[in-house]
Amino acid sequence: MAGSVRWSAGPLDRAQIRALGLVAPLLLFIGVTFIAPLGTMLMRSVHDPVVADALPETLAQLKSWDGEGLPPEAAYAALARELRRAAAARTLGQMAGRVNRVQVGLRSVVTRTARELREVEQGPWRTQMAAVDSAWADPATWYAIQVTGERFTARHYLNAVDLQQLADGSVAAQAEERRIYVRLFLRTLAVSGLITLLCLLLGYPVAHLIANSSPRRASLLLILVLVPFWTSLLVRTTAWIVLLQSQGVLNDLMVSLGLINDSGRLAMVYNMTGTIVAMTHVLLPFMVLPLYSVMRGIPATHMNAAASLGATPLRAFWRVYWPQSLPGVGAGALLVFILAIGYYITPALVGGSSGQLISNMIAYHMQTSLNWGLAAALGGVLLAGVLILYWLYDRLVGVERMGLG
Repeated sequence: MAGSVRWSAGPLDRAQIRALGLVAPLLLFIGVTFIAPLGTMLMRSVHDPVVADALPETLAQLKSWDGEGLPPEAAYAALARELRRAAAARTLGQMAGRVNRVQVGLRSVVTRTARELREVEQGPWRTQMAAVDSAWADPATWYAIQVTGERFTARHYLNAVDLQQLADGSVAAQAEERRIYVRLFLRTLAVSGLITLLCLLLGYPVAHLIANSSPRRASLLLILVLVPFWTSLLVRTTAWIVLLQSQGVLNDLMVSLGLINDSGRLAMVYNMTGTIVAMTHVLLPFMVLPLYSVMRGIPATHMNAAASLGATPLRAFWRVYWPQSLPGVGAGALLVFILAIGYYITPALVGGSSGQLISNMIAYHMQTSLNWGLAAALGGVLLAGVLILYWLYDRLVGVERMGLG
């Protein structure tokens, strides 16, 4: 009996190995293109060793500093040596940039000090560095070096929610002029919710029409829905700029119809209006297709049966048809909302300054300011929001009820 068990276990193990071999390329692809970049992003949001690698002796001297007054002379001497060393190794700019993110203006202070002390061989270093720039006589400068010298830090996540850590270790709100990220997160959620609602209002009747049409007509309508997927996103967005600009097609049409005068042309692009219109157009197929896939499985006899029992068309729709289409509504709404909060190309082209979303700020820090730690933290907060949204949907509706065809 035991032998028969061992004999049957062998082929099962080989079958599992063959199955694993078949899915291995897909797992490798997902790992390389999705999991690894995601893990790198999350690691970068909390790990920043640039200052720690450049100023190890200085940071060792600052460990015993309590933040009150100025650090000892040994800290000044260590910093002077390491600034010259960093300049020779061409890492001074990166280190100065990190410190500058905590206290604006320190980049020029650090680079100028390294240049002025290049030929100096002996102290007193505190006096000489203070003579180069008075910032070295300010405890806030040393606190900035101490903070950025932490290899693992939550500083980027605090900045991502408009908070900062003070010298005494407490957490406080950023200055009023630097509180921008929470406002952008709220704007992104509000705009994504509005776009999801607009896509539902526009896509539901379209999906219903396709689902209840003849096969030939349904195929034609589906082709029209899928046409945007065959056109470049950049081309579609640029077309909306032509349509919505002050001298564009829509304004010219309204002027010719007498709806507005020539001096009262509407500003419909480079603002939030342009962002909402263009993104609704781009994301509408992602609402229509899940709705259609669910609606085509709803028998038309259900509505006829409700009507035969005396229900009005509106009551029959609300009590019979709508509940059966909810899996498609949930799938489409979740898909559109998640895609909307991550869009940045369309808002960047048609949004202007008032139509930017949090994704545009992430792209700015990745491509322009090169503050990858803060960009990764903003992306981490956005990822956490998406996961919370998915969890709430699962708890309230149930992922198993999602209909995608």
